Amino acid sequence: MKFKALVFIAIISLTFIQHSSGIHFAMDSTGNPHRDGILLEEFVYEEADFPQCHSATIVELDNGDLLCGFFGGTRERHPDVEIYLSRKAKDGDWSSPESVADGVQGQEDRLPTWNPVLFQERGGELMLFYKVGPSPSEWWGMVKTSSDNGHSWSEGKRLDEDLLGPVKNKPIQLSDGAIVSGSSTEGDGWRVHLERSTDRGKSWQHIGPINDPEKVGAIQPTLLQHHDGRIQLLARTRYEEKGYVAESWSEDGGLTWSGMRASNLPNNNSGLDGVTLQDGRHLLVYNHSYRTEEGMGHKGRGVLNVALSQDGVNWEAALVLDYLDEQGKQFSYPAVIQASDGMVHIVYTWHRQRIKHVVLDPDQLKTYPIEDGQWPSEKIPLVESGKN
Repeated sequence: MKFKALVFIAIISLTFIQHSSGIHFAMDSTGNPHRDGILLEEFVYEEADFPQCHSATIVELDNGDLLCGFFGGTRERHPDVEIYLSRKAKDGDWSSPESVADGVQGQEDRLPTWNPVLFQERGGELMLFYKVGPSPSEWWGMVKTSSDNGHSWSEGKRLDEDLLGPVKNKPIQLSDGAIVSGSSTEGDGWRVHLERSTDRGKSWQHIGPINDPEKVGAIQPTLLQHHDGRIQLLARTRYEEKGYVAESWSEDGGLTWSGMRASNLPNNNSGLDGVTLQDGRHLLVYNHSYRTEEGMGHKGRGVLNVALSQDGVNWEAALVLDYLDEQGKQFSYPAVIQASDGMVHIVYTWHRQRIKHVVLDPDQLKTYPIEDGQWPSEKIPLVESGKN
């Protein structure tokens, strides 16, 4: 009787949380919330001096703090858009966003900033990569470094002409110390290339492009490390209707890559990110939808999903993080890491108004096979999230 009473209290408490917060969880076929594995959902900030934000990045620092970055301003492409950082100590709250980089070029010239990427080199400096320029086809790469866990930063340094730095997602560092960074360009067709460093980020080798944009136009790659040493690249594609997540493989530490091809996951011309977990599984955060699919509020960005795979090929559905069928709303551009304690941290754009932070315990995730690219909606259906 005590156990049944506890279960009843838990259900009533969860129902109260749902209604009082405006959040409606995805339900499984039994009517129970399918939120297995989620430990925390929160916003990085509630209010800010800027109306819009986008393109989050996250890193665990040497002292165990989390640092989240994003760009914010009047709107994307506006000259006042700057790079902001917020910090979260263990068991603490996020600090107020603080500007750490802008696009000021002189006394009268100012350009927008874009797509920050935080990366902690093993035993080395913390790096902040970002872009400056009027548009993605014209921007250039910048980098700042910090030796005190992001409390202070060097002056911004422009990268060499053929380098952009990681264009959206974090680099990976191999067992031999080499850093491999996924990047891309949009000026003359969507092309993916890699940037590789063997001297702790002091210099970089440009590799690629690895795709023919006439066959597969792709950008914003994420990288997964397999137990046999192979690296898997997954990327966003630009197709209007039946878009897909593109993939490529390297067997030599990122020096050469296989031809880019379609995976069995859909893509709605929106960013994604993945991470290889400590147990060898691969976790992907992405919009499981097509750009023109009915019922998707903002070009397929009305739903954000989590999938898991043992081999990077066969994926299983784990969670619907957020879903809302309302024009102009979106959940997009996720970034994901696994912290030293094994917990997974995801940050993403929430309606361009805030950055949302979700913490997962990957050992608690309950998954169902994704067959022929179809989300198993009978197991993890779409249920609208809050509109607050």
